[in-house]
Amino acid sequence: MGEAEDALQDFWAVIPAGGSGTRLWPLSRRSAPKFLQDLTGSGHSLLQDTVQRLKPLCHARFLVVTGVRHADAVRAQLPDLPDDQLLVEPTPRDSMPAIGLAAAVLEQRNPDAVLGSFAADHVIGDPEGFRRTVVEAVHAARAGALVTLGITPTYPATGFGYIKVGDDWTVPGAPRARRVERFVEKPDRERAEEYVAGQDYHWNAGIFVVRADTLLGMLNDWHPDLAEDLRMIARDPPRMAEIWPSVSKIAIDHAIAEPAADAGRVAVIPADFPWDDVGDFASLATLLDESDDHPGMHILGPRDQVVTKDSSGVVAAHGGRTVVTLGIHDLVVIDTVDALLVTTRDRVQDVKGIVETLQQIGREDLT
Repeated sequence: MGEAEDALQDFWAVIPAGGSGTRLWPLSRRSAPKFLQDLTGSGHSLLQDTVQRLKPLCHARFLVVTGVRHADAVRAQLPDLPDDQLLVEPTPRDSMPAIGLAAAVLEQRNPDAVLGSFAADHVIGDPEGFRRTVVEAVHAARAGALVTLGITPTYPATGFGYIKVGDDWTVPGAPRARRVERFVEKPDRERAEEYVAGQDYHWNAGIFVVRADTLLGMLNDWHPDLAEDLRMIARDPPRMAEIWPSVSKIAIDHAIAEPAADAGRVAVIPADFPWDDVGDFASLATLLDESDDHPGMHILGPRDQVVTKDSSGVVAAHGGRTVVTLGIHDLVVIDTVDALLVTTRDRVQDVKGIVETLQQIGREDLT
């Protein structure tokens, strides 16, 4: 058995599959969030692509955590996933309860389990480079660290959090490991430019690798009631309906990653593989090939339903009708059966506010 294969014994991939992707409305909605959709033209949903990317690392050792609203769709997209590897949350409680529940279940099943938490809606290139980085993270996790993957920034993004890296963390099998000094919230443009120029900051992709018992021990240090609730559910799954409504709603970054970094217990493996969280339509455009006939135009959906001249931007044609653009640049046109969005690349971050407006005026049917 090779070194990588040996390291990956007892390694489980945990896939939190939640959220509604409101900045990608009207493609992504509460009833059909972005992880269930093909947003890259691959022919598979982002969730299916995530599973395929992770199979060489964990084979069939998956736990998918999703909400009751999406459980049937997840089962349909992952028909080979055993029932006991799908954890269904009665209501959304943010990332810490979702990942913590998976850790508690794994702790019950295998005391030596190491888990990696990978969002269901990210796009990652260079799969071999990705897997090499995860193997390093598993080595560091076995040594007791909470490990995150830090993405090498390619531009001064203001939509991502950042990781400030510190000294080397000497761990056999993880030559690139470094200590995390702190996690940084989304910066303004000026601060983001400083981070990228300084070369000791990385994007926070929200990917964590850790022993299940280590994660629950950290959770017990800072949120003991939550740790106990999750362990009770893992020991006695029928009590989920009773316990879950009182479970704390909190993100993993705030719950354990930030205090653990302050305590010197978080390592980062710098990663240079292409990564994107498909957070808005400007991001989506970079993942789609340009039209052969119209440079600068990116099309999602049937290309024969898009006619464009002297235009650039992104068009998604899912409404069953022809979309025509003429003489407009940096545009975003998203056509669906019941809603049409027309905006510009500069305003894509504001789409989330449109969803909030629709909810306020009583059009929840569209969100």
